[in-house]
Amino acid sequence: MNQKHTQGCIVGINWGSSNFRAYLIDPDARVVDAMEAPAGIAGLDRDGMIRHMASVAVRWPGVSHVYACGMIGSNIGWIDAGYVECPVAPGGLAQGLRETRIGEVEVRIVPGLACRRTHDNASDIMRGEETELFGLLVSRRLPQSGIVALPGTHTKWVRMDGGRVREFSTAMSGEIFDRLTAAGLLASIVDGPAHASPAFFDGVHAGVRRDTGLGTLLFGARAAVIRGDIKRSEGASYLRGLLIGSEIADARALFPELADASIPLVGSAPVCALYAAALSHLGIDSHAVDSREASAEGFAAMHLLHLGSPA
Repeated sequence: MNQKHTQGCIVGINWGSSNFRAYLIDPDARVVDAMEAPAGIAGLDRDGMIRHMASVAVRWPGVSHVYACGMIGSNIGWIDAGYVECPVAPGGLAQGLRETRIGEVEVRIVPGLACRRTHDNASDIMRGEETELFGLLVSRRLPQSGIVALPGTHTKWVRMDGGRVREFSTAMSGEIFDRLTAAGLLASIVDGPAHASPAFFDGVHAGVRRDTGLGTLLFGARAAVIRGDIKRSEGASYLRGLLIGSEIADARALFPELADASIPLVGSAPVCALYAAALSHLGIDSHAVDSREASAEGFAAMHLLHLGSPA
């Protein structure tokens, strides 16, 4: 792509621990080209980060405004961009942008968010999701106040209040499912992907009820398959439902207004579909929002806020 086609565009990079996603974003906050690779920060040294950033410059020459969010700004990334304390509005996040150079490319790295929750006084942190949240907020695709969920490896449940992120909670359900079904005893009871089947909803109910602790419930899934109570082909669905159900129970305890809300789900379509099915089964309305569009709108918002900030 030549400079004529990149004129007026910015580059936004969501660089997590597992994946590298870079977007060429036009002045209307639309993604006009993209690069993706399984090249997360966790598997790269500094030379590897420089090589990937150089590939961005080669593909989209002439773009002078490059922004990045996610683990690139963590203590295992290029620099530690720190955290902005909640409650925070988009302008407060933009003021925390950290300017650096990765190889020959000047980059502004978005800081993460940190909070201490009202319900349990516990600390929590996020990196990457804040860019999606504020993009959707600025574009008025999120309510100024309410609950938002960002399903993924580490799912976030976020309370918005008056156009600011007030507080949030993180659940490692996605990572737990991935690790448990990749190795160990529970891997032996999984055959095929999870889907919204009766076994999935049985798992959701078991996770919500939590008659015993999650550790006991998880081993119980193995026993149920071994004894024929659950088909092996439904093992993944039951486990996924169990984890999502337990997570929703936590979210309802932390944010009671969740029960009467319509929840935006920001993430990949397959994962959001499972969360939507679980929420609907529990009588909670939700609707999906594309995460790539959210990221693009977030980077575009950061760019405009940065240009408008005092020098």
